[in-house]
This record gives sequence, C-alpha cells and structure tokens, in this order.
Amino acid sequence: MVDDHSTDGSYKLVERFARTDGRIKLFKNPGSGIIDALQLALSKSTGRFITRMDSDDIMMPRKMEVLANNLLEHGKKHVAVGLVEYFAEGGVKPGYKSYENWLNKLTRTGTNYNEIYKECVIPSPCWMVYRDDLMRCGAFNPHIYPEDYDLTFRFYKNKYQCIPCNEVLHLWRDYSTRTSRTHVHYAQNHFTSLKINHFLDIDFNPQKTLVIWGAGTKGKIIAKTLVERHINFEWICDNPKKIGKDIYGKTMKPFETLSNIKNPQSIITVANKEAQKEIRTYLKALNLQPVEDYVFFC
Repeated sequence: MVDDHSTDGSYKLVERFARTDGRIKLFKNPGSGIIDALQLALSKSTGRFITRMDSDDIMMPRKMEVLANNLLEHGKKHVAVGLVEYFAEGGVKPGYKSYENWLNKLTRTGTNYNEIYKECVIPSPCWMVYRDDLMRCGAFNPHIYPEDYDLTFRFYKNKYQCIPCNEVLHLWRDYSTRTSRTHVHYAQNHFTSLKINHFLDIDFNPQKTLVIWGAGTKGKIIAKTLVERHINFEWICDNPKKIGKDIYGKTMKPFETLSNIKNPQSIITVANKEAQKEIRTYLKALNLQPVEDYVFFC
C-alpha cells in the first residue's frame, strides 16, 4: 500500500491493519503522483506476478484467483485481463458506459490490441503479468502520461498476448474529481501525442505514404509532430472550407485523393461514427487492411 499524500484518515486506517497482518506493507510516496507511487510499490514487491489496484475501486472476490490462474495456464508473454464495470453515486455517464462496453467486448475475445489506437485497451486496474515480463518492457519506469496507456503500448510492442476473459473482476468507480477527468496529464492532447509517438515507433511503415484524415485538433497535433520529425505525409479532409488551404505547409486535399496515392498508410482522426462507417467502406473497397494500411485514432 502506497500513501500518495492523502489528507484523510486512510494512512492510519491501513497502518492499524498492517500491525496485525504481516502481508500488508505500508509506505509513503516520497515523490508525487501515480507513477512515483507505482515505482515505489514495485520496488518493495517480491511476487512472481504483478498487478495494481486503485484505492477508490472495488475488487471482486475472485479477481486475483482468476488472473493468476490464467497466467499459470498460458505462461509468460501474456497479459491476464478481466471485464470491468463502472459505478457512480449519480449513475454512470453514457460516455463511460460506452467505453466499458467497447473494452469488455475486446477483452471477451482477447483482441484488445485490434483497436489500440482508439483508446486504452487494457483497464489500468484490472491486469496481471509475470514480473519478468513487466520488467522486460520497462515496468513503471517511463515518466509518461497517461501511464496506463503507455504501458499498454509497451505490452503491445513486446507482443504480449491478452488472455480472453468473460468474468467481471473489477468495479471501477467514477466521480467528477477523479484524476483522469481533471489532471492535465490526461487531457486529450496527451493521448494523441502518445498515440502518434507509439505508432511511429511500432507500426509506421516508411515504405508507405503516410496520410492524415481530418483537420480537427487531433489531426493538427499529429501533423505538427510529423512536420517536426521531418516525416512527409499527405493530408485529406471532407471540410470544403479547409480543402485547398495551407496548414503547417501542407495543402489540404479531398478524401477522394486517397485512391490516387500509391501504397498509403492512413491515420484517421475523424470522430463522427457515421463518417467512420463510410470511411471503413471506402477503405474496404480499396482493399486496404487494418494497421498495415490504416489505423483509427478515434
């Protein structure tokens, strides 16, 4: 247990339990924030398996049993995950319920990485890996936020397979002041920057022509990153007011341009769901394949 500068009575409460149960080890975070706390907890741990838990959530009774047994069955280079359910005093907001359903659908089949560039596809408080595997992919060392998404990308880069699970193992508390809602480290620009940096490291094919779809905030963050790294790209959109305009030294072109681009690899930042369906149909008609030829960043 790591106390991250709490201001209530939680430290004294855990301290009382620690006096009577030798399995409980209590420490104060000498730094500040979740990454420093995770680094301290890992340095004090001795187990063969590593998982993590947030203090405001609820662990289902069989969580550790299910995750550990799945790892024992499948072996190293696997990530054990479980289904999650959000709960909140005033009811769960539609956006979080949608994320829960999307995430659980992936987890049921172990296909979490299929949509890794959309959102974080491994729930931060509901995974378990072999200690050796965690250390091999950098553990909690990078001081990069959002830290859970960054770790997920490192699992992906190291080709750790997600183990399918059909059981709800974790209840995820939502409230208006939670860090992921309020802290600058979890703002959308951090997510987009993290995605493009990992994409360029893991899946970018320099033999293809990189294409950005969409000229909104996400598209501009990606374009600026590519310009700064001197990576050439084409930029397309469906906004007639932007087509033909110069942004960051690139002339915006219409979507139809893609059919004339030889060997494209697209980053799609269009958020509208109906538009995404049309884009998928268009890509399929051009015989383009997910990840190899395109990824959705929304």
